[in-house]
Amino acid sequence: MADNGDDDAQYRINEGDYVVLKRGDIFKAMQIQPRKKVIFEKQWFFLDKAVGHLYSTTFEIMSGGNLQPKKPKDAEGPGDAKEAGTDNRHIMDDGKSQKLTRDDIETLKEQGLKGQEIIQQLIENSSTFRDKTEYAQDKYIKKKKKKYENTVTILKPSCRILAMMYHGREPGKICHLRYDSLAQMLTLANIHAGSKVLVFETCAGLVLGSVMERMGGYGSVIQMYPGGGPVRAGVESFGFPAHFHDTLHDFPICHVNALLAGTLDTAAKDPCADEKQSNMAAEEQNQPEAEPQGSPEERSMETSAGDDTAEDQEKKEREKRKEAKDQEKRVKLEEKRKKLAAAASLLEGRNADGLIIASRFHPCPLLMSLLKFLSPSRPFVVYSQYKEPLIECYTKLREQGGTVSLRLTDTWLRHYQVLPNRTHPQLLMSGGGGYLLSGTTVAMDRAKPAASQRADEPAPKRLKVTDTEG
Repeated sequence: MADNGDDDAQYRINEGDYVVLKRGDIFKAMQIQPRKKVIFEKQWFFLDKAVGHLYSTTFEIMSGGNLQPKKPKDAEGPGDAKEAGTDNRHIMDDGKSQKLTRDDIETLKEQGLKGQEIIQQLIENSSTFRDKTEYAQDKYIKKKKKKYENTVTILKPSCRILAMMYHGREPGKICHLRYDSLAQMLTLANIHAGSKVLVFETCAGLVLGSVMERMGGYGSVIQMYPGGGPVRAGVESFGFPAHFHDTLHDFPICHVNALLAGTLDTAAKDPCADEKQSNMAAEEQNQPEAEPQGSPEERSMETSAGDDTAEDQEKKEREKRKEAKDQEKRVKLEEKRKKLAAAASLLEGRNADGLIIASRFHPCPLLMSLLKFLSPSRPFVVYSQYKEPLIECYTKLREQGGTVSLRLTDTWLRHYQVLPNRTHPQLLMSGGGGYLLSGTTVAMDRAKPAASQRADEPAPKRLKVTDTEG
């Protein structure tokens, strides 16, 4: 029984967990903190009451912002045994069919009526509801539920759910990467536990977090980042355990050429040198100006022994604070050097098992540089919102050689509504999910030039010509 309890604990909501709130087709990532007010879809509540319940539980928002698990019987829709018409053509939408006004609905809310009770009141006070067809009635109830039901579902974060959240709310932040394209990237790159994967992405950490989730905390993930530091906002939303982060390494993309040339010196490299110089210049500018010197009598009258002691003590405190700050900077710098050296040692072997590129930068120079770190017979995937950069990469790879099975693909995705006698495609769909360039690396024999390879090929047999006289 204890083992079953331990297995069940990973599916229960705990304090400090990262969760995803869902209402309809709207998602929002959030961390559970004690007595923190959460605002989601114009509703405010506290997530404290959700601790201890299973994930994917639907809660009802009560008065005071408390959450209460929704009972199974509440899932039944209002008006199950309802009368229905056969035709909607004679129904006119003139805005006079509903007897309840906005003030009446607000009064019902103040009286403490639940969402389903308000919907039942709307149905009873509608003069055209019973004349609508069964399909139209279901559509009406679904629309009112979305507006008046105060419910929220708490989900466990995953790459699919977070990809749907980002694509629905902020698609530009993830370069309009759709969740089906993300799934194809993980499959084409053969991401699995125990592998060594290179990732270069500017999708708020979504691709990096998806790779770490697929690997399950086993192997090595090397994040190649541009600019001052890596962006991992999306990785935090996954809520990985601590041992997952032990497999993650960072390496700046600006040092790739030096590493390939063998000139990268991680021990002598000081990434904070420019910052130190700017701080020294600022300190020189902020130094106080020298006070004008007066006569010894005036100086003796203006100063006292007590003031000298206070100034000396304040000066010592400033020096101590400065030394502590410098020591903290040295510790951080040493940690950064160690991380850079660890990532460089993983890359120096040039035996990575996979490469994923998904960024807003032009992928061609990145791909040509990072492909050199892959072992032969290893997959790589490049994502771009537009196909023109990938066409350039495709042409460059064909000219350079060293890769096979090059494919440039585009995915078309459309959702379907599956209901009795109402199965049809959804009217609204995504216009595009981006483009993918995938391939496999191969070893090249660069010792022989291309001319000698052609000379080694067997010559074709000559056809015997027979003279015929007619």
